[in-house]
Amino acid sequence: MKIENLEELLIELRGENILLDADVAVIYGVETKRVNEAKKNKPDKFPQGYMFELDEVEFSDLRSKISTAKFAKTRVVPKAFTEKGLYMLATILKSQQATRKPQSN
Repeated sequence: MKIENLEELLIELRGENILLDADVAVIYGVETKRVNEAKKNKPDKFPQGYMFELDEVEFSDLRSKISTAKFAKTRVVPKAFTEKGLYMLATILKSQQATRKPQSN
């Protein structure tokens, strides 16, 4: 995925630019559950400011603003990763995309 495309996925929430766990999974070429497992298995790697779970109101607002098709199969409230959280995930996930440097073209 190109850097320009990442800007389309960024969401401003709680004063932070974040990416949702499902979008992070696409970027890093893994399943969403692998992203969430990485966070669950190494909670010490994700201190405050690295990620947070959306509350029901935030999730409801996102559903109304973003295509409902994106959240049609979502059963759990998504997790939001900040820039620091994305870097931490890249060090934990073993996918080729997660360890590759982004290209600017």
